[in-house]
Amino acid sequence: MIKIILIDDEPKAIKSLEWEINNYCKDVEIMATFTKPKEAITYLQHNDPDAVFLDVEMPGMDGFQFLDHFKQRLFCVVFVTAYNQYAIKAIKENAMDYLLKPIDSEDLIITIEKLKANKKNERTYDALEERLRANTNKRIAIPIEGKLLFIDPENIIYCEGDGNYCKIHMDDKKPLLISKKLKEIHASLPASDFFRVHNSYVINLKRVSEYLKTDGYIILDNSKKIPVSRNKKSAFLDKI
Repeated sequence: MIKIILIDDEPKAIKSLEWEINNYCKDVEIMATFTKPKEAITYLQHNDPDAVFLDVEMPGMDGFQFLDHFKQRLFCVVFVTAYNQYAIKAIKENAMDYLLKPIDSEDLIITIEKLKANKKNERTYDALEERLRANTNKRIAIPIEGKLLFIDPENIIYCEGDGNYCKIHMDDKKPLLISKKLKEIHASLPASDFFRVHNSYVINLKRVSEYLKTDGYIILDNSKKIPVSRNKKSAFLDKI
């Protein structure tokens, strides 16, 4: 099943695309539709569709400006527009496909098949990642820029979550931006050494230098100050 959302400032265009998908494409779920890009941005911060069908020319925020809000995308992009002059720019944005209005049903079917093939490839990649992780002893496998980076958890100081993304902070290195949620990264780390002290932070307990009990903050050995949630204080103190 391919899960998608539709974004177009014209309600008629959305209804037309919905009709085409429902009548010509199998195993496709339209999770939501939006005529306002800002509402779609909020939705994508909490939901994970496989693809976004995105209009280019929209008032206030065009399709390319919309994509600027996502440093790394967990979803594929299919541009839908009445104008063909955006094709090259769409390619530069790594769009999965580019559909011209009025949409041809055969072109739409081909696009959906591309999305299904891409999802199948992702599942194969995830399975490979799991096998590699199982055979790398204590290291964890981090997918980044089309490759797997193997990291020793001891080198991680803390992880910082931001919606569907996570930053991994290590010694003397630029943070790694991962297209995974904080809870997924936390699950791959040793439970004895890493603790989620806040909704946005997982820390390496071995890297704690100070705990400011009155203020409710931790100081890590790189001088980073991390807040501790009230409901996490007791469990944190038990851990250390």
